[in-house]
Amino acid sequence: MTLLFTNDAGLRHQMPHGHPEQIARLEHVIRALSSPEFAALDRRKAPMATEADLLLAHPESHVTAIREAAPEDGLIALDPDTSMSPGTLEAALRGVGGCLAAVDAVLAGEAKNAFVATRPPGHHAEKTRAMGFCLFGNVAIAAKHALDRHGLSRVAIVDFDVHHGNGTQDLLWDEARTLFISSHQMPLYPGSGAAHERGAHGNIINAPLSPGTDGATMRSVYSSRLLKRVREYEPELILISAGFDAHEDDPLANLNWTTEDFAWITRELCKVAEETCGGRVVSSLEGGYNLDALANSVAAHVTELMDA
Repeated sequence: MTLLFTNDAGLRHQMPHGHPEQIARLEHVIRALSSPEFAALDRRKAPMATEADLLLAHPESHVTAIREAAPEDGLIALDPDTSMSPGTLEAALRGVGGCLAAVDAVLAGEAKNAFVATRPPGHHAEKTRAMGFCLFGNVAIAAKHALDRHGLSRVAIVDFDVHHGNGTQDLLWDEARTLFISSHQMPLYPGSGAAHERGAHGNIINAPLSPGTDGATMRSVYSSRLLKRVREYEPELILISAGFDAHEDDPLANLNWTTEDFAWITRELCKVAEETCGGRVVSSLEGGYNLDALANSVAAHVTELMDA
């Protein structure tokens, strides 16, 4: 069984007019996952994360700054790309809470895997800095939750968003109990993610991809190196930062993956999970800014989770 965690708060998180990280992204995802072929999904509302949850990865100063910045009306800009509206804080807290609840359920054996359909995304949020549309490190916090509260000793995170997961890297740089793998276009925002960035314990693997990289090249990189590294790590849980902006139709980048490429990478990660950790996978939505490509790619991703 596959769990689907969603929340209406994500539909109340507003960004400036014309911003690519728009409410319609989540609307298209939810609509795609409402078709008959997804009737078997176990649908759950994402709970609110607590302050203690956020403090698993962020310092109190960051949590306080975000809470105090939340506006009662209108929009406020945290940086040129990242804004908050009156609905943003709840949406961000439910994004984290959904990831934690998904980890709880999967580790309890209630389902083999889960997908968290949420916005704002999380993988650009650094320890003390909201950026790149992100406020809190959803997946990094989920990893710390699995380690510190569930007693796991090895958690692997795979981030195939077209942008480097600088926030996840920052939050887990000193965390020896994690393996963080990111494939991403380079050069591209946020400018980090070079191969020499390895983490304090050699626990980070960055795989920069040149603009124009297609799905065949991506599959080769994953097959020859990245999937092998995850398998050798023998994780007890695999977390996925599932960004779909490497799609050839995405307006914010220049990789040329197709919907079937996202199905393939999901399928292969589920195979590794089956071999190493009883199939336990929790995936959380990151980027993807062409609405049709996003909806189709998420549908392909969740289909593979359900078939695993």
